[in-house]
Amino acid sequence: MIIEQLYTGCLAQGAYYIESNGEAAIIDPLRETSPYTKKTEKAGAKIKYVFETHFHADFVSGHVDLAKKTGATIVYGPNANTSYEVYHAKDGETFALGKVTIKVLHTPGHTPESTTYLLIDEMGKDHAIFTGDTLFIGDVGRPDLAIKGDLTERDLAGMLYDSLHTKIMPLADDVIVYPAHGAGSACGKNMSKETTDTLGNQKRFNYALQAKSRTEFVEKVLDGLTTAPAYFAENARLNKEGYEPIDRVMQRGNHALSPDPFELAVNETNALILDVRDAVDFANGFIPNSINIGLNGQFAPWVGALIPELTQPIALVTPEGQESETVLRLARVGYDKCIGFLDGGFSAWQQAGKETDTIESISADEFAERWQQNSTMPVVDVRKTTEFAVEHVDGADNISLDNLNDHMADINRNEPVYVHCAGGYRSMVANSILKARGFDNVVNVEGGLTAIKRTNVPVVADAPASH
Repeated sequence: MIIEQLYTGCLAQGAYYIESNGEAAIIDPLRETSPYTKKTEKAGAKIKYVFETHFHADFVSGHVDLAKKTGATIVYGPNANTSYEVYHAKDGETFALGKVTIKVLHTPGHTPESTTYLLIDEMGKDHAIFTGDTLFIGDVGRPDLAIKGDLTERDLAGMLYDSLHTKIMPLADDVIVYPAHGAGSACGKNMSKETTDTLGNQKRFNYALQAKSRTEFVEKVLDGLTTAPAYFAENARLNKEGYEPIDRVMQRGNHALSPDPFELAVNETNALILDVRDAVDFANGFIPNSINIGLNGQFAPWVGALIPELTQPIALVTPEGQESETVLRLARVGYDKCIGFLDGGFSAWQQAGKETDTIESISADEFAERWQQNSTMPVVDVRKTTEFAVEHVDGADNISLDNLNDHMADINRNEPVYVHCAGGYRSMVANSILKARGFDNVVNVEGGLTAIKRTNVPVVADAPASH
């Protein structure tokens, strides 16, 4: 028996490859199919099943394409109504995979169709559970993403409590927990950086499993939930209804455009120019009105949070050699309308004599010098409100990056505005958006609060009203 976790840091997502006696199963695959088919080809195995724990909201699953390419059966638990052919498993039903068995445990709560898969080894012993978004390491799935009709988040939270206490917690302490996500995912609020653990440890240390009653559990789980990213509902819909084949999406997006055709295509399609270079490179020069979301950070979740429509045409500016990677990472979260990329990157645009723009970016020391001269200068901190509450520059205003589009009116257009985050990634994203919206006086503070704290600028913890 082979179990392999295929973890993708950008999405904080874990897919799983299980193999036994020449037969393989994939649980919650990402949209690209090659990582799974290459594994089976190398092992001389065949993918028999693709198990889905639920309709994922934070990424587009590869289940449909993978099933078409391999002939595997897509398996969902109860209550999963789809627009494509799947096998609807019953609670408690078992599936033979080589010499092991996979048992369906219907565990509604995160969503009504949420299902956990119990792996029973060759000796008939409960070995591991693949919990999807039902149970994380250190947390449980948020119950506010699948509210429909008369079903409230409190209803789902109560269902989650019942699922955990009747289906999962009775299992042995040495059963291994394999969740769909780790720290950084918006599907929970307190996830560990660890991506696997024993169930016994989770019974002892997971805050949600410490609740002494159903009522206490509901209150704990609902407390402190942030607004779900805007793209979640659309990704869940794609996973339920199906989507365009990934090969076609990649072929369309991997289209090299020299500067003149690139400019023409942007104008004709009203495409958003998405520049995925590092913040420093972007600040030093970029195509006017382009948005910077760097590949070196949590790229896909920020794209989903900041670009409202999945159908938005996108034209890419990337580091050379990373064009295909960028198209793929967009497709993972349902942004399939990439029209191509700037051939030769930004340097080709410069060499063609095209118009460029820059963003002033200063060190934390320079920021401190300016603050000494004017301690009331506008400072915008784009970190999360929870980060801001812990510590922030005295007098700064907090407008979290994911809420920036809704709070443009709160920012002064007529004088320099100093924008920072924790380390510099989010602040450049924010500055690029502001610059594209006509804020010509934005100033990026390099290194963010981490660097500012090494200066004499006062940092406090009593947070004023924030957005």
